[in-house]
Amino acid sequence: MTKTIVRGACPHDCPDTCALLVTVEDGVATEVKGDPDHPTTAGVLCTKVSRYVERTYHPDRLLYPMRRVGKKGEGKFERITWEQALDEIAHRLQPIAARDPQAILPYSYCGTMGLVQGEAMAMRFFNTLGASLLDRTVCANAGATGYKYTIGGSIGTDTEQFQDAKLVLIWGGNPIASNLHLWMRLQEAKRRGAKLIAIDPYRSLTAEKCHQHIALMPGTDAALALGMMHVLVKENLLDHDYIEKHTFGFAQLKDRVADWTPERTAATCGITVEEVVDLARAYGRTARAGEPVAIRMNYGLQRVHGGGMAVRTIACLPALVGAWRHAAGGVQLSTSGTFPANKTVLQRPDLLRGKLPRTINMNTIGADLQRDASPDFGPKIEAVIVYNSNPLAIAPDSAQVQRGFEREDLFTVVLEHFQTDTADYADILLPATTQLEHVDAHLAYGHLYMMANNAAIAPLGESKPNTEIFRLIAKRMGMNDPIFDETDDELAAQAFDKKHERAVHFDWSSLKRTGWQKLNMPVAPFAEGGFPTPSGKCEFYSASMQADGLDPLPTYIPNYESVASNPELAEKYPLAMISPPARNFLNSTFVNVQSLRATEGEPHLDIHPADAASRGIADGEMVRIFNDRGAFVARARVTAKARAGLVVGLSVWWKKLASDGKNANEVTSQRLTDMGRAPTFYDTLVQVEKAAP
Repeated sequence: MTKTIVRGACPHDCPDTCALLVTVEDGVATEVKGDPDHPTTAGVLCTKVSRYVERTYHPDRLLYPMRRVGKKGEGKFERITWEQALDEIAHRLQPIAARDPQAILPYSYCGTMGLVQGEAMAMRFFNTLGASLLDRTVCANAGATGYKYTIGGSIGTDTEQFQDAKLVLIWGGNPIASNLHLWMRLQEAKRRGAKLIAIDPYRSLTAEKCHQHIALMPGTDAALALGMMHVLVKENLLDHDYIEKHTFGFAQLKDRVADWTPERTAATCGITVEEVVDLARAYGRTARAGEPVAIRMNYGLQRVHGGGMAVRTIACLPALVGAWRHAAGGVQLSTSGTFPANKTVLQRPDLLRGKLPRTINMNTIGADLQRDASPDFGPKIEAVIVYNSNPLAIAPDSAQVQRGFEREDLFTVVLEHFQTDTADYADILLPATTQLEHVDAHLAYGHLYMMANNAAIAPLGESKPNTEIFRLIAKRMGMNDPIFDETDDELAAQAFDKKHERAVHFDWSSLKRTGWQKLNMPVAPFAEGGFPTPSGKCEFYSASMQADGLDPLPTYIPNYESVASNPELAEKYPLAMISPPARNFLNSTFVNVQSLRATEGEPHLDIHPADAASRGIADGEMVRIFNDRGAFVARARVTAKARAGLVVGLSVWWKKLASDGKNANEVTSQRLTDMGRAPTFYDTLVQVEKAAP
């Protein structure tokens, strides 16, 4: 028996981007473990990725090209050869491209976070074609935009420093479920005497283990930050030296927060005055004592109308108290902007050759697939190629999305590992490789290590990497540019810009051997200012925001759907709903892994005892959750984990695996955020009733 250990990297949409060690025996992967030497992974994997062998060898794995033989959505296919699949794809796409290539749309996101298997060869194909561009904003773009206006880029506190903080605000996140290796650091901080405070509408697994949980209403995070600033200014809990040297616009900010009294803040957020004041004092006084204070923001708080502004407002707090002076202080939303990724070289936007295709927002795909040609919209969408995504499950207003993909005149190609909800609507279904079967290079958005993934096993069946699939489609459509001949290793060797000071040591052959290599970064990135903003300072006042038609100062933007902003709608649908990630799923990945789904059981809805009692709902009963957009059913869990006025449906379930064939996105909206053109999944009002027998 031949036994080897192969170095890899977790490809999934998680900040931890773990270093993997894959055990291979006689060509078969038998175990996936965390690399104990990688400082972030530390030998520990989440429950999901520790089952990666089960997922790779799943009996339902797609192994051969397939052609639809039933109605769209029925999921009936016949096996065909790769030659037949490529011929049919070219036969269907070429006449569309001849009329207007913008009628062809890619749809992808972070099914893999790899720089090679993600968009490298795919975008070379679509750019050469002149297809419509996709606005890939379904997750993080609102917060990233607000953070960039303030800090200058997605750069923040190094995860490896958090254990030295004395106060940590975990704001809009549940790291036990979605950022495990940060949680390990926070547990160490707690053992060293740090105080952990969770700010979240829901008492998550993380909130239960913090010293304090502040359960504000969804979408009111900016108001809480403004109220904190009011107290910090009023009680002079400020670092005036840092403010003077390294910030811009403090005088205007001071005027803005004067009206955000603790009383106004508490009323807006649905919390107590004491919670507002005590939070601000804990933050300001700990910093005043010279101790590190840190904020870990996550993406939950930005999925509302004012989500970008909320992140922008919270991001101002560390500079007010001088938290950036400490390696363990400051704020982290994402570290992705630290990496000098060579996306232009990999994806080659120059291949558009001066063309300016229209851009389709991935959050409005349901409406856009049903639009006719018009001068404003452009041509009707006639073909969609879906890869690294499952829009039927994850896109908002799911009924609209389904109606769009049901069109018989829409040619749909799906690259997948399994027959997902979206795969059921494919005309041609192509088998893609998993992370164990291909080469890739990775950055991270929760640590500072460049990562390499080596292929541990040969592709199963006739599956192929995304890169190879797009090479084959390109050549079948007559694209003979040498750029389509570059191998995956040649692409990976260009993944990071060696001319950049943070990655001068990048060498692909070396990275493949070691698996990971840290960027050249100071431990406290903004201890002496140097923010990558136009002013070089943390911008409380942003001229860039003003130029973009936004309020240049932090402010509070109410939800589209709330009692305060839309009382008529709230009378009809009085409960706010959020749908954060279930612990055992990752977006819609891993839902079909039996051992993980068995742990989740079935779709649940957490509802506060008072809200349940007023509706005659008992724990364990099936309930119907609905609004004007749609409805789904789930089993009620009557619990104070959901604050009064809020229901929580942990997600995202494959629709076909739910009892009613639906999930939480039946009720979410296609409306976009204040900035960043991102989704408003947690800006949703619903009503709940007992489900019909």
